[in-house]
Amino acid sequence: MGPHPAVAAIRLAVRRVLTDILDDHGRLPGRAAHERPSSPLVLVACSGGADSMALASALAFEAPRLGLRAGGVTVDHGLQAGSDLRAADVVERLRGLGLDPAESVAVTVGRGGGPEAAARDARYAALDTAAERHGAAAVLLGHTRDDQAETVLLGLARGSGIRSLSGMAAVSGADGRYRRPFLQLDRQTARTACMVQSLPVWDDPHNADPAYTRSRLRHEGLPALEKALGKGVVEALARTAQLSRDDADALDAWAGRAEAGVRDADGRLACDALHALPPAVRRRVLRRAAIEAGAPAGSLFARHIEEVDRLITGWRGQGAINLPGRVVARRQGGRLVIRQG
Repeated sequence: MGPHPAVAAIRLAVRRVLTDILDDHGRLPGRAAHERPSSPLVLVACSGGADSMALASALAFEAPRLGLRAGGVTVDHGLQAGSDLRAADVVERLRGLGLDPAESVAVTVGRGGGPEAAARDARYAALDTAAERHGAAAVLLGHTRDDQAETVLLGLARGSGIRSLSGMAAVSGADGRYRRPFLQLDRQTARTACMVQSLPVWDDPHNADPAYTRSRLRHEGLPALEKALGKGVVEALARTAQLSRDDADALDAWAGRAEAGVRDADGRLACDALHALPPAVRRRVLRRAAIEAGAPAGSLFARHIEEVDRLITGWRGQGAINLPGRVVARRQGGRLVIRQG
């Protein structure tokens, strides 16, 4: 008798990603053991919640069958009393699954960008450091289809364009470090997989705290949408993310090619050539130029690019536009100059 359907689903999702990792590292699963270099290490980022515990269990099951080593990292954000004890407990659970190395990393969460963004930044910095320290080929993250739907809605509320609607990528980070095997699986599948495997899970109280935007969306916003529109909302939003990502990637590639045709030898941008581009492509060229000049990508919003765009499409002799990072955009004699002032 085979495994429970939920367990089979999480294992298949992880197996597909591990096979991709092997291929990316020139490791074919069918290659004889004596032909292989040292086995790559794959880490799982585990909070102790149902999604990441299910992911850890699937990684522990599948990795040895593909000749991979499996480890785990839990991040102690220090935001709740006893968080260090919770982290130590998660490490013991990971070791119980057979993951090695298994470790806890404590971080200090700043205040920049709000509590959720600050915690996320601290977490990814810790995961990056752990991956580099252990020489890991990849880090698996337990984001599900439900998380993707929430991310799309948050992007829609910000009104920051199609890239924000593309949600989380299945592969992201430096050299494709981060992999998200569960983006096509719902949250309930992961929870069921934990239950049938008798895996204890920890429910983060922050996930139910209405002080956090994502928590309100999860417990109030999405249920209201499902009540009004039907149960297919989460799946439809996740599908929107993939379609938006494909479109955004195509437009980014177009902008990359177009940039060479509008830039002169001194790095200035030809206003006439920019004006001839479709708005979606032109604004991407402007954004790329601003970032190249030193504007921080995370602080460069759509309104900034719209102001620069008006130097092209609504030229009335207006003055320079100040951008984040002390970058200045100004029009000079039919050319757009973007540089630090």
